[in-house]
Amino acid sequence: MAGQQFQYDDSGNTFFYFLTSFVGLIVIPATYYLWPRDQNAEQLRLKSLRRVHGRCLWYRLRLMKSQQSIVPTLKKVALLFGWAVFLLLAYKVSKLDRDYQEYNPYEVLSLEPGATVQAIKKQYHLLSLKYHPDKGGDEIMFMRIAKAYAALTNEQSRQNWELYGNPDGPSATSFGIALPAWIVDQKNSMLVLLVYGLAFMVILPVVVGTWWYRSIRYSGDQILISTTQLFMHFIYKTPNMNMKRLTMVLTAACEFDPRSNKDATIRPTDNVEVPQLIRELGNINVKKKEPPFCYPYSFKARVLVLSHLARMEVSENLEEDQRFVVRKSPALLQEMINVGCQLTMMANSRGGFPAPRLVTIENCMKLTQMIVQGLQETKSPLLQLPHFEEEHLRYCISKKYKVRTLQDLVSLKDSDRRSMLRFLGEEKYDEVMAVLGSFPHITMGIKLQVLDDEDSSNITAGSIVTVTVTLTRKRMADMFEKEQEASICQGEETANTEEAVRNQGDANKAKTKVWQSKNKGAKKTAKSKKKKLTKKKALPAPVKGKQANGNVAGNEMAVTTSAAASAAKDEDDEASDKGSESDEGETNKDSPSERDDESDKQSDTEVDEGGGDDEEEWEALQQSIQRRERALLETKSKVTHPVYSLYFPEEKQEWWWLYIADRRDQTLVSMPYHVCTLKDSEEVELKFPAPSKAGNYQYSVILRSDSYMGLDQFKPLKLEVHEAKAMVDNHPQWDIPDTEEEDEEQEDSDGIEESDDEDEDND
Repeated sequence: MAGQQFQYDDSGNTFFYFLTSFVGLIVIPATYYLWPRDQNAEQLRLKSLRRVHGRCLWYRLRLMKSQQSIVPTLKKVALLFGWAVFLLLAYKVSKLDRDYQEYNPYEVLSLEPGATVQAIKKQYHLLSLKYHPDKGGDEIMFMRIAKAYAALTNEQSRQNWELYGNPDGPSATSFGIALPAWIVDQKNSMLVLLVYGLAFMVILPVVVGTWWYRSIRYSGDQILISTTQLFMHFIYKTPNMNMKRLTMVLTAACEFDPRSNKDATIRPTDNVEVPQLIRELGNINVKKKEPPFCYPYSFKARVLVLSHLARMEVSENLEEDQRFVVRKSPALLQEMINVGCQLTMMANSRGGFPAPRLVTIENCMKLTQMIVQGLQETKSPLLQLPHFEEEHLRYCISKKYKVRTLQDLVSLKDSDRRSMLRFLGEEKYDEVMAVLGSFPHITMGIKLQVLDDEDSSNITAGSIVTVTVTLTRKRMADMFEKEQEASICQGEETANTEEAVRNQGDANKAKTKVWQSKNKGAKKTAKSKKKKLTKKKALPAPVKGKQANGNVAGNEMAVTTSAAASAAKDEDDEASDKGSESDEGETNKDSPSERDDESDKQSDTEVDEGGGDDEEEWEALQQSIQRRERALLETKSKVTHPVYSLYFPEEKQEWWWLYIADRRDQTLVSMPYHVCTLKDSEEVELKFPAPSKAGNYQYSVILRSDSYMGLDQFKPLKLEVHEAKAMVDNHPQWDIPDTEEEDEEQEDSDGIEESDDEDEDND
């Protein structure tokens, strides 16, 4: 058996192969992930957003950053340098000679394969005269010639060459190590050992340890765990938290403490500038001695948040710190909502402490809207629009227009809207309409069911209720178009009614005909009969329904629908009476066999309808399962629509919270679901256990924006809970009569006796 031989690469050829592969494994993935995206595409995107978002702070900062940043250029230079090294190494490798070549004695002797022995001897004689060392030839070349001659003339050497590729027989297997020989040279041993020790015993542990100790300080949402613990402590301590207290807890987060976050800074000038802001803001609990609210970092962060909500101007140093605090706040408030939900679930399952009130969680959501828009809670949502100031609101809330919300502004006619906003020029008015048209308009569809149950519409006590909410997002500009179409249709209707009134007046002026005077009495009697019928049947009381934006709908629709329903019911009763009279006569004529056949047919149709309902429920269940599986497998982008925010320093996407709450008891029914993928439409399933007692319950399905003020929606959800079916202890299937048990015992005994008799016969 051939031996094995390990040797280092003295020539360095193998090391170049290894180095080329190593550089290629780094450069190719780095180019894919780190190469700067097309700057032209980003510029085109920003240009398309300029008409609507041109005045936003984040838009102006993004333009400045794209013009001043040199990071993309540095990335390109580094990657191009890596590709140059890779191509240079690849070229070097392509020019290297192959160390291993198959041994061929015919090539050494410069003969064609299959030459005769005479030709081999003749060629050997000529080459030996030329390369013999005694005659001044090359000794190495002469040895190769002699070896080739022996391989072709000696039988043993020829057989070794054919079997092993070497005239001398099998040789040791050689393995080359892709490291140059100077690395293992004894002269360089201390240097190589020092480098290995520094790389694997110092640098690698430090890098891994730094990454590990940094990562364990943060949660999955990149929030400091100490901040999460702080939020949990204060929400547990204060279940009913107002907006003022909530702002204090938010600004006490460890993200704003320079000891926990290097991005947070405390400047020497804060001792002068922060007290000045405090005097302008007024009372902000300066004398509060409760830690950590009294710490300088918390105090400064609270002042910066309140000045942001008041839209106050600050100095350049404080402006940079304010942007940092405002940028971090939405993620911290989302973490506070998660903590509140966790405490709610713990209180509901274990008990022992009060669950956070609904107002606490909703205040977190409201504060997120306020920080994104830079508005205080008591301010009008109209101030989210450009060119709107406090003094302009008096035009909107006047007795003539009564516009207090964005929905009221959208519902106005274009002429009234332009008249109300007469303080704006044409360009400013167009910009306001463009911004208002980009705001979202959400429609909610609600479906209530109990999955994995025989009767999905029957809600029993303790069952898991699934509320499927379908969200459809449109722009406010679509509402403008609908309003214009409605106004056009309304104008046409008014014109038609005026024309009909004029025609009626002309007809009344004409002389009455004879046949018209004869029918007057009949018409009067018909009218009087109709009046009597309407007086006999009392109409149900009209119900005032609230719209999504909080406006109360008129009573006319309720009255007309109830009147139409009663009229339709009267017609159905008359038709049923007539039909019953005619059916009685027909059924009397039918024979009993015919009636039996009809009953059989009716039962068959009922069975078919029941089977069809079961199939529909099964298909709906399968579709819901497939939809959930697709939702788990596919990853949707969280890039939805950029939010219009005049004072937020970062581009924010439009996200929503969806949850079910009991407004009367101020409790959460289902945990808030953060909808981050609503681009056009989205389907969300909210699950919660039904109450343990039967009865009627009134809940609310609530949709809140995390970016806009005044766009929240509330939909009523009525829940009729029935008693759960009692468990059957003694099912008829398991009721075995005593006679059957005795018969079975008798059969068993007979079988045993027969087997005993058979055993005796065998013996």
